[in-house]
Amino acid sequence: MLILGGTAEARELAAGLTARGVRVVSSLAGRVARPRLPEGEVRVGGFGGVDGLVQWLRDNDVSAVVDATHPFAERIGANAAEATRRTGVPLLRLARPGWRQQPGDVWHWADDLADAAARLPALGRRVFLTSGRQGLAAFAGLDGLWFLIRCVDPPEPPLPRDHEVLLDRGPYTVDSERSLLREHRIDVLVTKDSGGTHTDAKLRAARELGLPVVVVRRPPRPEAETVGTVREAVEWVLND
Repeated sequence: MLILGGTAEARELAAGLTARGVRVVSSLAGRVARPRLPEGEVRVGGFGGVDGLVQWLRDNDVSAVVDATHPFAERIGANAAEATRRTGVPLLRLARPGWRQQPGDVWHWADDLADAAARLPALGRRVFLTSGRQGLAAFAGLDGLWFLIRCVDPPEPPLPRDHEVLLDRGPYTVDSERSLLREHRIDVLVTKDSGGTHTDAKLRAARELGLPVVVVRRPPRPEAETVGTVREAVEWVLND
């Protein structure tokens, strides 16, 4: 079976299925220089659009596909939905639940990164930007603001004029996130609604410090059978 991966849930799923004797191929987009590799077979890089994925599914006699990509990986999600529709291969979407606002949170929801950027001048001057290295151009024109940009690999321009890049990879702790926010005198946080527990410590730290958080909503995804946990995905595969 094929797992469209790159997330912690995808790695956990690959490990669970491999341990049960299922032949798994995990596909990674190749956008991270040193990705954490899952158990089982791994392929890196795109398929060549929908047509390429259709051909790959047929050539490799794939019996099922689990889309366990990041909630904001729109293109591969759309391609997977169309390719499995054409081939008749069952598709499951493994989507971690989004974050829920807790008492004490000061959240401002944004429709996309451009909307998030437009909200910042009214919320603060020192920004902790944790939306990944894709789409940073949305913030490049914001003068008068300073950005701490955290991502796994070095981002490419255009970037905000006043910034510092922090190369790091989660999971993080509340203590370390709180210290980071205080050290850099951050007064507003920007994040995508990625969900999960690997990077939610920044939200708890911001809550403790009373900082506003701009949260980018998840984009719509094609309709598909969806589960929220790895356990449910394993059961789906084994019972398929």
